[in-house]
Amino acid sequence: MTDKKTDERDEAPNEFLPKLVTVLREGYSARDFQADVLAGLTVAIVALPLSMAIAIASGVGPERGLYTTIIGGFLVSALGGSRYQVGGPAGAFIVLVSAWVMQIGIEGLILATFLSGLLLVLAGLLRLGTYIKFIPYPVTVGFTAGIAVIIFASQMKDLFGLSLAGPEPAEILHKVGTLWGARGTATPAAFGVAIGTIALILGVKRLRPGWPNLMIAIVTAAVVVALTGLPVETIGSRFGDLPRLPPSPSLPQISFDAVMQALPYAVSFTLLGAIESLLSAVVADGMSGRQHRSNIELVAQGIANVGTSLFGGFCVTGTIARTATNVRAGSRGPVSGMLHALFVLGFMLVAAPLAAFIPLAALAGLLAVVAWNMAEKEEFWTLVKSSKGDAMVVIVTFLLVVFRDLTEGIVVGFALGGLVFIRRMSDAAEVETAQDEQAKTSGGVDRDRVVYRLHGPYFFGAAARLGVVLDRIADYPRAFVVDFSDVPFIDSSGARSFELLAHKVARKGGQLYLVAARPEVRRTLLAQGAREPLVRFVSDLGDVDAAEAAR
Repeated sequence: MTDKKTDERDEAPNEFLPKLVTVLREGYSARDFQADVLAGLTVAIVALPLSMAIAIASGVGPERGLYTTIIGGFLVSALGGSRYQVGGPAGAFIVLVSAWVMQIGIEGLILATFLSGLLLVLAGLLRLGTYIKFIPYPVTVGFTAGIAVIIFASQMKDLFGLSLAGPEPAEILHKVGTLWGARGTATPAAFGVAIGTIALILGVKRLRPGWPNLMIAIVTAAVVVALTGLPVETIGSRFGDLPRLPPSPSLPQISFDAVMQALPYAVSFTLLGAIESLLSAVVADGMSGRQHRSNIELVAQGIANVGTSLFGGFCVTGTIARTATNVRAGSRGPVSGMLHALFVLGFMLVAAPLAAFIPLAALAGLLAVVAWNMAEKEEFWTLVKSSKGDAMVVIVTFLLVVFRDLTEGIVVGFALGGLVFIRRMSDAAEVETAQDEQAKTSGGVDRDRVVYRLHGPYFFGAAARLGVVLDRIADYPRAFVVDFSDVPFIDSSGARSFELLAHKVARKGGQLYLVAARPEVRRTLLAQGAREPLVRFVSDLGDVDAAEAAR
């Protein structure tokens, strides 16, 4: 296996090369395969109950979660740009999928997944993955915490065994009100199974951290319910027996009206899927010391979504919990992710009827633990306390995700994060007078020349603030000098402000000198009209003296 430096050096020329090819080229041994078999089996044990739980919480049958894991998970690992990424249905999609199923039905959901796959492929080919990684950290924390709250709220019905007269509302305030109104229908047995499942998951994790706590808890709950005959709803009582194989592939029903109806949902799936997948890949990078290829990762996610939609599955994305499990289990590369999908397929072939005994309350307890773990509570409070800007971004994103819409939360949070960044960069830019230094070197202050030094990038945010400082100078001197030696970047707004300043200086009979401007900075200034003779570009202050003597 190569080291981190080799892996990173290959990124630029091979940005669309799947990591599976890279791993095989490096030399894939029997020992590597053995490690991947164990890692794949470990991940499959985690993915199996999660896939069914997420599918049920999303408003579709548990078998569709398995189809998504088998088809999507295999394609993500085989074609993706991360060595350790594991794909499948994700908790982050529960809110979107459940809402869309209620509005456009299963067929509309499958079509939206298909269209989302095409959009993800396009995003990867356009190299947009490079930019998606720049989403501000407070946005991702607020977004993840908001999803965790919504996931937990979506499980309250099965956690307490409630019975509703009509469909469960999607909007969280209405949901909580409806569930509270149905509190009299709570089933103590269901609540006991859910609490017992949660306790067993946490207990096994604490006492035997290497054991598959999710599977142990679900199997135990199923055995207890089957032996005692507790009056709780199970997968079999609500959905019937699971099929032993995925269905034959078929295209979703495509028409102009159907595409127009599904397209807005496909865009939401694309945005959320791209963010979730690349975040998961970044987590894997941090754990393994490797570096993923973001653009081919998006292409692979797109192909996986197209593939899973052909088999009746729904949205595929990189999953952080399963990917992290894959790394910790000793995976050597993408083969483990491919094997995890095959192991889940093997479960369907051999033991699908047994899934009918799984209590829905146990799956609800499992997702409650998932929601608690994904909430990033410490990171949330750290950001709230760190600065007003970060606090505003993370809180607004969180509230919009919970009470409005996931996409709206991301877009608004990103915009606020950008404004906070602009403010901070503007504050970092400084302008200072160099008259004191001039007095030391010349024995006095030259009233015919004023020198200012700029520090930091001079873009539209800084120009709005520092331009006021320069513009308030009452007595324009004969030589107005601005030192650009510490300005790495200037945008068109900043350059335009110097063109306007030059005109003001010229009307007073003076000359604006720009000292030590870097070539790229000078090009921007010239493009915005700050050119000779209105502006004089010089290398140092000595050139200013020579130019003034010649005037």
